[in-house]
Amino acid sequence: MKIGIVVFPGSNCDEDIFHVFKYILQQDTHKLWHKDTDLKNCDFIVVPGGFSYGDYLRAGAIARFSPIMESVIRHAQQGGYVLGICNGFQILTEAHLLPGVLLPNINQKFICKNVYLKPATDSTIMTATLDQDRVYKVPIAHAEGRYYASPDVIKEMEDNEQILFYYASESGKIEESSNPNGSINNIAGVANRQKNVMGLMPHPERAADEALRNTDGRLLLETFLQSEKLV
Repeated sequence: MKIGIVVFPGSNCDEDIFHVFKYILQQDTHKLWHKDTDLKNCDFIVVPGGFSYGDYLRAGAIARFSPIMESVIRHAQQGGYVLGICNGFQILTEAHLLPGVLLPNINQKFICKNVYLKPATDSTIMTATLDQDRVYKVPIAHAEGRYYASPDVIKEMEDNEQILFYYASESGKIEESSNPNGSINNIAGVANRQKNVMGLMPHPERAADEALRNTDGRLLLETFLQSEKLV
């Protein structure tokens, strides 16, 4: 699989996700500069975390209009796979590739800590091979991570199995006390209707190396390599 990592001014997780895909998962991985439009024939595009363009206006609002995003949008519209992580998730909602918005955290503070994720479905390439009965410990680091969509949109997404992960307790309970940022229904990640575009607020690339003593995030990223649609 050929992986493309988009790099914006202010991206700060591009090196992390590049390292995981290239050196840990040993994939053909390339960086894609925000001013370019060539996706280098990459099969799978990752929009990483950080503070693209300083998060001026709104998180992801300026990055959405960068030249590379025209190609990413076209890639997605043609059925190509795209994953946005944290700021990348925010950018994909601003580009209307994913439903909903990311609002400031309910406590109005930046949050950086480990959380537990429970898969919501096995119908997407990011969740199909995961153990649906366990939780995955993955860190978050964001100030605008509170996912919101209207009740009608949420109902449609639930019916179509577009919810990827819920924030949960260590024991797997999806409850208010395990919701770090106030996201509606404890939602931590979603997909579009066609399920080829995915957004995740937690950072799996920060829990993918044995040196970090947590490889739960690697399990989330390995799912793409196990998909018959991408190998």
